[in-house]
Amino acid sequence: MITNERPRWIWYAGDFEIRQGLLQNFSREERGYDWPAYWYIDDCHKNVKFKREYELQSPTTFVVYATGIGFVEVNEVKYSFEQEIVCQPGFNKIRVNVGNPNGLPAIYIEGERIKSDEGWYCSNFVEEAPVGWSNLYMNKEQDPNKVYYEIETCFPVSKTAVAGGTLFDYGWTIFGSLMIDKLLSEIPISICYGESEAEACDSQMCYYKQENVRKETNIRKRAFRYLFIPNIAPEAIDIRAMHEYLPIHNQATFKSDDSVMNRIWDISIETFTLCSGLFFIDGIKRDRWIWSGDAYQSYFINQYLFFDEDINKRTIMALRGQNEVKQHMNTIVDYSILWIIGIENHYMMSGDSSFLAQIYSKMVTMMDYLEKQTNELGFIYGREKDWIFIDWSEIDKEGTLAAEQVLLLKAYKAMTVCGSILNRDIDHYVTRYEQLKANLMSYFWDEEKGAFIDSYLSGKRNVTRHANIFAVLFDFVDETKKQQILKNVLLNDEVTQITTPYFKFFEQDALCKLGQTSQVHEIILDYWGGMVEQEAVTFWEEYIPGESGNAIYEMYGDPFGKSLCHAWGASPIYLLGRYFAGIQPIRPGYETFLVDPKLDSFHQLTCIFPVKGGWVKIEKTDTCLTICTNRDGGILRIDGKEQPMFANQPVSYEVVKKV
Repeated sequence: MITNERPRWIWYAGDFEIRQGLLQNFSREERGYDWPAYWYIDDCHKNVKFKREYELQSPTTFVVYATGIGFVEVNEVKYSFEQEIVCQPGFNKIRVNVGNPNGLPAIYIEGERIKSDEGWYCSNFVEEAPVGWSNLYMNKEQDPNKVYYEIETCFPVSKTAVAGGTLFDYGWTIFGSLMIDKLLSEIPISICYGESEAEACDSQMCYYKQENVRKETNIRKRAFRYLFIPNIAPEAIDIRAMHEYLPIHNQATFKSDDSVMNRIWDISIETFTLCSGLFFIDGIKRDRWIWSGDAYQSYFINQYLFFDEDINKRTIMALRGQNEVKQHMNTIVDYSILWIIGIENHYMMSGDSSFLAQIYSKMVTMMDYLEKQTNELGFIYGREKDWIFIDWSEIDKEGTLAAEQVLLLKAYKAMTVCGSILNRDIDHYVTRYEQLKANLMSYFWDEEKGAFIDSYLSGKRNVTRHANIFAVLFDFVDETKKQQILKNVLLNDEVTQITTPYFKFFEQDALCKLGQTSQVHEIILDYWGGMVEQEAVTFWEEYIPGESGNAIYEMYGDPFGKSLCHAWGASPIYLLGRYFAGIQPIRPGYETFLVDPKLDSFHQLTCIFPVKGGWVKIEKTDTCLTICTNRDGGILRIDGKEQPMFANQPVSYEVVKKV
C-alpha cells in the first residue's frame, strides 16, 4: 500500500528506547567518578533486516540512508546505501540489511512512493515485527543515536563573595552545562555544584566538583542551582549556564485562592518537568537512572499534566529491555510488578491497543519470571540478590511480605484485563488471581487488628500502612474492610508515618479514594507546604517534618545524599486532577470519562486538565461552579447525580455553602 506519510527514521521496535535507556543509566556521576547502574542492562540489536513489498504502477526512485553498514536488496539485486535506486512497475521485494556494532541500526528512506514509514517490518533474524519510530526523528539530517536538546541560556540572579570565593545563585534548578565568559585567574579553578547553598559551599562533600578548570575547559552536564568557586573574587569570574531540555508541553493549569497551594502546584510542575525528558528519571542530580517505581508514579502525573503518551511508552520499553528476563527491574521485585501494572494504566489513558499488542509478549515473560519465585500458596518471595523495597520504612520483612502479594494480585488482574483486550488466553491468570486472593486474606488479614499485617511468619503481627494502602487502591477489600483500614491504619497516628513523597503519593491516593479529600488537602498544605517553607524550588526525595538546618539535606548517611528534585515529589498534580477536579477515564482512551469534582476545600478555583483529545475546565467562585469540556464522552457527577457532558456546552451549579 502506498501512503502519504512522511518518511522518518525506523528501527527494530523497542531498540531505540533500549539503547538510549542504557546510555541514560550510564549517566550518573558522583564525587569525581562515573557510576553506571548496578543492574543488568540490555542493549539494542546490532544486526537487523528491514523488509517491505510494493506493487508499483510506474517507475520510481528512492535512496536509503543508514546508521551502520550494510546494503539494500531489490528483487535480489544488491545496492549500496545513499545510492539512487530505480524500481520498475510491478511487484518489488525490498530488503535492507543494517549492522551497527557501536549503536542503533536504523534507516531513513527518501522517495516519492518508497519511503521509511510505518508500513515496514524489521527482523532481528529470529523475530519479526512492525518497525519502531519516534516523532523526535522525522528528518534525514538527524541521527537516532543522538538526543537533540533545546538550549536555554541562564544567567545567575546573584553573585556574592563567600569565604574567600564566589557563590552563584541561578534562582532555580538547572540541568545542563556551563560556559565561562570571564576568568581573570592564571591558576585553574574548581567549580563546586549544589542543589542547596550549603552543598555548593562544601567543597569536600558536594556531589559534583570539577577541578583544574580553565576558560576553555569542557564542562559536562550536571544539575544545580548554586555554584561555588573557591579562591576567586566575584569581579574576576562570570559563568552562564546552558539548560538542556526536550520540549514537553504542559496541558494543565491550576490557580486557586490559596497562595500556598498555588506555589505547591508551580513547584510540582517544575519538579516533574525537570525529571521528564526522553524518559522519566528519578531525579536530575544524583541517580539520573530510570527506576520502575518512580516511573510508575510518573505515568499518573503525566496523565494530568503533559498527557504525553510517547514518554510513557519510551520509559516502559527502556525499563523492560529485550524479551528474556535475567533480573528484576532495578533488582527490585516490586518494581517488576509495578511495570506490569503500569501498562494497564497506560492503556486506560491512551486506548493504544497497538502498543499493548507490541508489549504484551514481554508482559507474559515478566509474569513467568515472577511466578517462578512463588511458593505453594502463590506468595512471591525474595531470592538472593533480589531487593524487596516497598519503601524506606520500618517494615517487618521476615518471610513473604503482604505488600508484595497485593501488588502481585494486581499484576494478575492487569494480565487478565490486557489479555482480554487482545483476545489472549487468560485462564491461567484468573486461576492464579483467585488462589492468591484467598490466601492473602487467610494469612495476612488480621481480624482483631482490622488490617493487613506485614508478615505472618515472624509472629509479630506488625501493621504498617503499605499493604493496606495497596489493598484499598486496587479494590481488593470490601467496603467494611476499607473502613476498618481507614480507621485502624490510615487515620491511626500510632501506625508508623510515611516520610517519603514516594509513598505519600499512594497514601494520599488511598485517602482520597476513601472520601478524605478535605484531610488530603490539609496534608498537601502541611507536607508539601513544609518544603515550601524551607524555600524549596523543587520537591524532594524525602521530607521529614521538624528537621532543620543542614540535616534536611542528609540521606543514605551522606550529608548531601538527598535528591532535592525528585519526580515522585510532584504527586499533588495527580491528586488535584484525579480527585479534586475528579477526572478519570471510564473506558480506555477516555472514550467515556468521569468528572466528579470535590472542591469544598477551595473557595475560588480555575483549573484545566487534559483528557485524551481534549480538556476539562472547572471554575469555582463563592457562588457558582462551572464545568466545561471541548469533547464528547464526559459524565458529570455532582452530589451523586450524573448527567452527560457534551463538547463546548458548559454546565453551571449554584454553590451551596457548607454549614
